[in-house]
Amino acid sequence: MRIGFIGLGIMGKPMVNNLLKAGHEVIVYDVIQENVDMAVSAGAISADSSKNVAEQCKLIITMLPNSPHVKSVVLGENGVLEGAIEGTILVDMSSIAPMASQEICEACAEKGIKMIDAPVSGGEPKAVDGTLSIMVGGDKDVFDEVYDILMSMGGSAVHCGDIGAGNTTKLANQIIVALNIAAVSEAFMLSTRAGVDPTKVFDAIKGGLAGSTVMNAKVPMITDGNFNPGFKIDLHIKDLNNALETGHGVGAPLPLTAQVMEILQNLHMDGHGQCDHSAIAKYYEKLTGTEIRK
Repeated sequence: MRIGFIGLGIMGKPMVNNLLKAGHEVIVYDVIQENVDMAVSAGAISADSSKNVAEQCKLIITMLPNSPHVKSVVLGENGVLEGAIEGTILVDMSSIAPMASQEICEACAEKGIKMIDAPVSGGEPKAVDGTLSIMVGGDKDVFDEVYDILMSMGGSAVHCGDIGAGNTTKLANQIIVALNIAAVSEAFMLSTRAGVDPTKVFDAIKGGLAGSTVMNAKVPMITDGNFNPGFKIDLHIKDLNNALETGHGVGAPLPLTAQVMEILQNLHMDGHGQCDHSAIAKYYEKLTGTEIRK
């Protein structure tokens, strides 16, 4: 099948690779030419604009940083809506505000274009191995139509409700991940300051109730001092900002989210915004002057 793919960042490039491995023809576009060149070297075909992608494909996937980027790519000049024809399906796999998904979907519907929001969880490692968790909002029939395509990139794809439900689910996911990393950092700083090897603590508790996928993925990075980005702090700030705005809009109190947001903002101001979100540990290291290391 011919698929358009717009947005070739840390997540988008490996997702395109998995679509190619599944035998699909993929037409790609990104504002960074180096990203396009890398996708083309893997077998994709380049387009010169989002409009040009839409002119060639009846299924288009977008994977972009935030709501304004998706609005620009879909609704803006030389955007998807300028090139797409009636019956085209837009799958937005970006993590954006649920209300933005609803707004974009309404504009698409006016041109007879079907849209679902399908953000992902799992970061770069799961994007690479094609086991992303995909959470979807929108028409169930459209979800069913593209399910096999989604599963070329994911280990699971769950229909969560109407348009925007996918991004609401992703916000819930991002709250849990951020709070989990903060809790892990706090706990492992305690053990380190008390003179207990954090790797021994990890081995002792990872199989118990405190164990989690987040702990398994992030503690080795923290104890190695490896904060190379799989998911950047600045992107998590974006997600928590969307979560807080959504919470305010629907009357959901998010006090713990707000507190972790302050930690992330502090790390951003210290120049760590492009680090992996496991660098939340650096906040505790700065406070105590102690590194959490094996």
